[in-house]
Amino acid sequence: MNTEKNQPKPPPAGGVLWSLAGDIRMLLTLPPALTMQVAHPAVGAGVDDHSVFRTDPWGRGERSLVSLQLWVYGGDGAAEEGRRLRRLHRIIEGTDAHGRPYHALTPANYAWVHATGYPVFRHAQRYLGRPFTPAQERQLYAEWLQVGRVLGIQDRDMPQTIEEFWPYYRRVLGTELEATTVVRELTDPDPPLPVPDRGPRWLRLLFRLVWPWLRPRFARFRRFVTIGLMPPDARRAIGLEWTEAQERRLRRFGRVVRVVVPALPERLRFMPIARRARRAARQAAGR
Repeated sequence: MNTEKNQPKPPPAGGVLWSLAGDIRMLLTLPPALTMQVAHPAVGAGVDDHSVFRTDPWGRGERSLVSLQLWVYGGDGAAEEGRRLRRLHRIIEGTDAHGRPYHALTPANYAWVHATGYPVFRHAQRYLGRPFTPAQERQLYAEWLQVGRVLGIQDRDMPQTIEEFWPYYRRVLGTELEATTVVRELTDPDPPLPVPDRGPRWLRLLFRLVWPWLRPRFARFRRFVTIGLMPPDARRAIGLEWTEAQERRLRRFGRVVRVVVPALPERLRFMPIARRARRAARQAAGR
């Protein structure tokens, strides 16, 4: 275990992830990344056997989002969050759908879960923001590697350059991914989603009233962004269909997002942990 002196630090303030990870558009990138993760049979089996994503999808989503924010904005607490996640995953083991044993902390499995973030961020940015320059793509990858170190991923288990990443990525797509049970559930156009139970009492009551009308519409939208914001090569590897009409709709949606979100005040554009970190960084810089 790392000592406090040499424990890995989160990416720097002002970097690519500093603006990306806390922006509300991040919410749209989580479903495609998760779906790519669980398309790996070992990861899918671990989620199928041990996750509460069916019984408590809203709580699980909130906890995942908070954890991700801490990796980037958590300061000295980032490494502790990484250690907490590894402790949590120590007991996640079993047998996948092909009868093969799995463990969540097997380096290849744990690294794939982390690796999916980079291609999803890169692809989604082309729709939801301004496409990254080549220099920004390299910086994003370097920062994502640093997040991996925060999570306890060893450098030997992740490609260390973009040039090394893409052959690794294509190999996993071509030889390991499939439409697992969890993939099918996450892309189901009519899943049995429970009523959201987060937030103040008035909001939970409102959801109870409108959920019969809202649930099928939310499910279709989730499926739309899950498949649409997934890189096309991953989409094909998993066997998810995507039409030209859907692509046109996604581009129209992206144009609206690119105009509306940057115009929002910071308190609406960035999530709470990110807002606090950004405010603290400005104060430390004397602005």
